[in-house]
Amino acid sequence: MAGLTAAVMLVSSCVLGGPSSPVIKIGVDLPLSGAEARAAMPALNGIRYYVQQHPALDGYSIVLDVSDDTTGGMPDPAKGADNVRAFVADPSVLAMIGPFDSSVARDEIPVANRALLAMVSPVTSSPCLTQDVYLPAGLTPSHTAVTCKDAGLFFASDLRPTGINNYFRLAPTDQLQGPAAADYLFNSLQVLRVGVISDHEAYGQALADSFSARFTRLGGSVVARLDLGSSADPTAFLRQAKANGAQAIYYGGVTANHGCTIRAQMASVFGANAVVPFAGGDGIAEDPTCLRDAGSAYSGIYGTVPMVDPAATASANQVVNGFKAAFPNRGDYGAYTVIAYDAAAVVYSGIDRAIHAWHGALPPRGNVTTKIAETSNLPGATGNLGFDANGDTTHRVISIEQSPRHDPGGPWTLAGTIDYTAALPY
Repeated sequence: MAGLTAAVMLVSSCVLGGPSSPVIKIGVDLPLSGAEARAAMPALNGIRYYVQQHPALDGYSIVLDVSDDTTGGMPDPAKGADNVRAFVADPSVLAMIGPFDSSVARDEIPVANRALLAMVSPVTSSPCLTQDVYLPAGLTPSHTAVTCKDAGLFFASDLRPTGINNYFRLAPTDQLQGPAAADYLFNSLQVLRVGVISDHEAYGQALADSFSARFTRLGGSVVARLDLGSSADPTAFLRQAKANGAQAIYYGGVTANHGCTIRAQMASVFGANAVVPFAGGDGIAEDPTCLRDAGSAYSGIYGTVPMVDPAATASANQVVNGFKAAFPNRGDYGAYTVIAYDAAAVVYSGIDRAIHAWHGALPPRGNVTTKIAETSNLPGATGNLGFDANGDTTHRVISIEQSPRHDPGGPWTLAGTIDYTAALPY
């Protein structure tokens, strides 16, 4: 917590436009302590770095108002909503960046919406934050859409009491993770036959269904399917998949539901030296626990991540190099640093255009929200940034991350990218 306090004090004291400059505040709500701090603090650093580079905007000094949305070390939706109420109560806060977690966003969006406070999230990917459809008909084996209510979630429209969208995000939705894995296995790894597993929860079932729908549409075959439950027998499923010619296993679910232990079991069925990929979504990607559960079979795991990997993006090089010079400590930089930097760029652009529309005066929050909604082809470190009518990013890139090959303690590496910017896979 001492490091967090110092970071917040450093940013909040950076009124660099001069002592007489009027101030615009940007709220930041992230899980800055506890389990997710290791990812969220580097994201905050990315926002801080953008503000350091752009301390003033149109004659106004920019100040970050930073809040932690965790309680007892875990993201807390109620705490997040209270943080947003504090932003709303301060008229100098014109927009906010965050949150990190979809559960927190569900409680925060209605509070911000009533005040027309724009929210720009770097990473949330649950479809129902922006749409009423959890899984489109084109991504289900039955060709019938799964609504958010079907998935046990609120409709996005229910989160917006004003009827106006105020929530924008730079991460593609989870709807694209299953299709991206299907495209990668079929087109890049030349896999034609797969076994598919879900952990029997809404997120995992949606990934498994969307993967299956896309894979079969590409010309592949799903030769075995298992929904994990109390009576499920993964070993029997693996034997069936092997007998039916499966060349890979796809798992829709999270590490906590022991999906990666199935990876360990694959060795006894397919053979310890068999090259049979095990793929899944961001519920397992880059997760050390998944690798521990996989045991000696830790290599050959692929996970989709709904985000651009800056390491493979030329436009991010200058930002990454500059950031690491300004923040040289180990742990300052993380997977979400650059996308959070871009979130700050989006907020600045919206505020700038709103100020110009108000001839230099401090604009109403609703005007800032309108201008952010109009964002299109804004040059960012991760690519050209923009939003559709739902507030979803129009830069729809899914990264395929591969587990370490020789050392389970090593980093995951980028295996490829699937870009749906030009066209959706359904």
